[in-house]
Amino acid sequence: MTLAETQTTVDFDGETVGVPDVWKVAVDHVRCGVNRDALGRVASSRAMFEDTVRRGEPVYGVTTGYGEMVYMLVDTSKEVELQTNLVRSHSAGVGPDFAEDEARAIVAARLNALAKGYSAVRPEVLERLALYLNEGLTPAIPQIGSLGASGDLAPLAHIASTLIGEGYLLRGGSRVPTGPVLRELGVEPLQLRFKEGLSLINGTSGMTGLGCLVAKRALDQVRQAEIVTALVLETMRASTSPFLAEGHDIARPHRGQIDTAANMRTLMRGSGLALDHVDLRRQLQATERAANGVSRTEVYMQKAYTLRAIPQVVGAVRDTVYHAMEKLETEVNSANDNPLFFVGKEVFHGANFHGQPIAFVMDFLTIALTQLGVFSERRTNRLLNRHLSDGLPEFLVAGDPGLNSGFAGAQYPATALVAENRTIGPASTQSVPSNGDNQDVVSMGLIAARNARRVLENNDRILAVEYLAAAQAVDLRGGPGGLSPAARATYDAVRGLVSTLSEDRYMSDDIERIAEALSRGVFLTELERADVVLR
Repeated sequence: MTLAETQTTVDFDGETVGVPDVWKVAVDHVRCGVNRDALGRVASSRAMFEDTVRRGEPVYGVTTGYGEMVYMLVDTSKEVELQTNLVRSHSAGVGPDFAEDEARAIVAARLNALAKGYSAVRPEVLERLALYLNEGLTPAIPQIGSLGASGDLAPLAHIASTLIGEGYLLRGGSRVPTGPVLRELGVEPLQLRFKEGLSLINGTSGMTGLGCLVAKRALDQVRQAEIVTALVLETMRASTSPFLAEGHDIARPHRGQIDTAANMRTLMRGSGLALDHVDLRRQLQATERAANGVSRTEVYMQKAYTLRAIPQVVGAVRDTVYHAMEKLETEVNSANDNPLFFVGKEVFHGANFHGQPIAFVMDFLTIALTQLGVFSERRTNRLLNRHLSDGLPEFLVAGDPGLNSGFAGAQYPATALVAENRTIGPASTQSVPSNGDNQDVVSMGLIAARNARRVLENNDRILAVEYLAAAQAVDLRGGPGGLSPAARATYDAVRGLVSTLSEDRYMSDDIERIAEALSRGVFLTELERADVVLR
């Protein structure tokens, strides 16, 4: 991250917040504020809403019960009790808590949804959420319990419970009761007024906040898959012709395909090992022809798909990430609770809380990332299979084959994780009715986002095996001489973490070390230091 990025303040306005902004606040702990115009809209919405209540007009969740109990009328004298009971009753999530950065992303997404100005909460609610983000007050949010239909009710209720001084916060990786922490900081718990409990928990901010982090990491993972692919291509003396600009920019201009092809050209620029089509054509033309007109050669004008169809396959994964980011940015800038209040209009009793748009794109992302893992494992297989590796020893054994097994065992977890990824999802087709059949079709959007995150994490280990195998192949080819600058930087980064496999050793730590580096974007950072800029 550049110095300029570290100095940025994210301004929540309900309209222009993007995935990178959520990342900055959640992961980089950039300070945030609530836009002044947004606070003005929020105050106006609240004033209009209170006029509606004073006129005695029935409003869902304000003068009625919730969900299936909408037919129950509740007197306005029960204002605080009704909102507080909603938060308490829905703070029923179970399982492990979201990581700190994930919880912060969820808080950020909820803050921006309320900043849209149609949810009728007081400005104090937004200011309190911003205070939480700036002071590192991170709610402990259990991962399990959302159906993604009337929003992410359970996860968001665990945020709201901390605002009223209940529930738990994360400190030092552990849960601590909220009340003592707020007292220590001199922060008075909020008393929830008309609709504020409902506005805090009724929305898609769980799946959206988590989805923003998953999508950002997914795009980084696509780039890291391109980086190791280029290194493998050089070790396999593959052709650069599948990445020529005209084959993509003109002939088949999908954005992801164009961007991946451009990255492959950047990564392989300056290689003394990779060939282009002209070289292959000349080799074939120089081949002595057999008398019968049919000649066997050792020249392959085209390689297998995992060495050639990278723009078409990895580029399609990119396009899926782009699509997910577009939908996430729309959602993070949406008012997604119920009811909503618009100046001069009837109260909108609708269903903007339904997570179907995000559930679909998270499932789509899960599918695409699964294919990214497949592509990596199949390339690793080519490096390890002596019949497919262009002369490399079986399983990349550096010593005596048979006595040593090389990377034979290291392939197994990669293959197992590919299989595991294929068992995950889709979640968006798993609707189970709830809430007395009021929520009769639900999205399971948060489960879809968690599924995408799980595949993403599995892919780090799949790619780690490929990174290790590619570096080993470089060593067995005689060292890094002839590699492009990008490939050399990648090779050096791998070797800075794990030494050459000269004889069989305990492999688990090697794989986990590279996987952890991938999760932190180490290889992207090393290329940036080498002035290699990827799309």
